[in-house]
Amino acid sequence: MSQPETQVQSPGPGHVPVLLNEIVAVLRPQPGETYADATAGRGGHAAAMATQVGASGAIVLNDADAENLAFATTRVQQAAAVGESKPLSVTAIQGNFAMLPRRMEGAGLAAHAFLADLGFASNQIDRAERGFSFARSGPLDMRFDASRGLSAFDLVNQAPERELSRIFREYGEEPGAGRVARAIIAARAAAPITTTDALADVIRSVVSKPPDSGIDPATRSFQGLRIAVNDELGSLDALLALIRLAAEKHKVSPVPKTLSGSGPWLAPGARVAILTFHSLEDRPVKAQFADMCKHGLATDLAPGGITATEDEKRTNPRARSARLRAIRLIGA
Repeated sequence: MSQPETQVQSPGPGHVPVLLNEIVAVLRPQPGETYADATAGRGGHAAAMATQVGASGAIVLNDADAENLAFATTRVQQAAAVGESKPLSVTAIQGNFAMLPRRMEGAGLAAHAFLADLGFASNQIDRAERGFSFARSGPLDMRFDASRGLSAFDLVNQAPERELSRIFREYGEEPGAGRVARAIIAARAAAPITTTDALADVIRSVVSKPPDSGIDPATRSFQGLRIAVNDELGSLDALLALIRLAAEKHKVSPVPKTLSGSGPWLAPGARVAILTFHSLEDRPVKAQFADMCKHGLATDLAPGGITATEDEKRTNPRARSARLRAIRLIGA
């Protein structure tokens, strides 16, 4: 797909939003509409949307990371304030993105444009204390919401060998998953594995660097742990099911009410976009969107998916594996 003509500058430090221009072009936010961002991160995408919907519109921000959510809220409010005489309505919700639809319905909110960016903010990688990266030594954590749930430390030091092997094989797509799991079991028998660099060293002791590749041998296993810790694929499946449910409700006339008394969290004709970064995420999104289009619940806004331009890949390496898929629900 060719580069859209819409050009939006990406403001703010700390994180460069991926496929920003393409996302604005495909979601086409209009003045007065409601835009919902399921994974607000540092607010780059939402700030651009805020300038499009204007003060008569509304923004819903969701993120599991409380610090990023607060930063994104301030950033969006500042972006929307330029040239406006009244403040934009911004609703901030902390939690897993799979819970956002129910919380929006409970609050009587319906989005005309919706985005779920399944990547994670650069500041989470850059801060060693979050435990996402082995580039610098830090505690094994990897939780998007550091206040709840099992951490990577818990899994690495408590999960049985079979479970660790499954995590590395299914979520990390690591060919040496069994070797990695056995090495971890042996290492933790001597002493708990407490830091990212210590875990990376254990993995490297049994996994060789792929030939002609700049990928660190620990990369796949770290991805698998992060996905498991945050139940990323389970949350994605739940979100996709709720997107489909909203579309199915719009096929019924009149639109049925939920137990909370509100209608579906996606407005009729809502544009829905999901940005993925690896095949484990992209496959279910592609399959669900294709099936919805097949059954007349939506139309495809990005056939084949949209990928980054060569220019963006050079300036923002995180964009190299990104793929954007988008649909428009049936309705007005």
